[in-house]
Amino acid sequence: MGSKRLPAFNHSNNNDNREKKPNRKEILEKKKAIDDLIKAASADKHPLDSFPSFRHFHKNGLSVYLESGCGDKLSSPTKKYIMGLLKANMEGPYGSEWPTVEKVKRREMVMPEARYIFVHEAPNASSDEILTMSERKETLTVCLENKGSMVGFVQYRFTLEEEIPVLYVYELQLEPHVQAKGLGKFLMQLIELIARKVLSHLFSSHRDNRMGAVVLTVQKANLLAMDFYLNKLRYIISTISPSRVDPLIGDEKSYEILCKAFDCEAEAIFERRNIK
Repeated sequence: MGSKRLPAFNHSNNNDNREKKPNRKEILEKKKAIDDLIKAASADKHPLDSFPSFRHFHKNGLSVYLESGCGDKLSSPTKKYIMGLLKANMEGPYGSEWPTVEKVKRREMVMPEARYIFVHEAPNASSDEILTMSERKETLTVCLENKGSMVGFVQYRFTLEEEIPVLYVYELQLEPHVQAKGLGKFLMQLIELIARKVLSHLFSSHRDNRMGAVVLTVQKANLLAMDFYLNKLRYIISTISPSRVDPLIGDEKSYEILCKAFDCEAEAIFERRNIK
């Protein structure tokens, strides 16, 4: 599905100016570094610990708290909730494709590499309260113990696209009554922080060993989602999206691949030739 990288043309006749090709040892070392990066990123089972200010969203008449999870540790009620919300939100945009897509999503949901951010309503919390840090911690403890109703989730994983390590957002699904309150933007800001900061801290001595981009897929028919990512969050249609790889093929596909790159290499691969 991804596009092939174009060869770099050197317009100089001076061979000394040509970019030196990496040897086999350098290629293998880079591959191992990337593999180690993805394993280390996936091994972090509690990404929210690095961002305590993102444990709560307390705004616009909405009070929720977040917790993290893994695909192979989901309870039966959680699995049922995930598929129920997916069907409610996505059966329309997928249309006739949904029965096939639903089967794929059931498998993806429980993969060991699947990572989750779950959104729970804070029980008995008033959105007008101004909470101190200690009160926020106390509220979080109560919430985690009492498990307020789940109202949404983000599903993501760390993977490779075009040989670049990326954080791929598989799903961002919210209940209708918590939409249009800033929560979706809040969650994507958290996802970008996880991609950019947590992983760079793990490999602080190796600047290039980090997630190069956040990537996600959006159905063209989901106009609200397309507007949300493209216009509100400033994501762009990636060069690995079918419409960029081949416009004729892209017209036949029901989705676009969007991205936000964080470094020059990822930008060159995922964003080059993109016309806004």
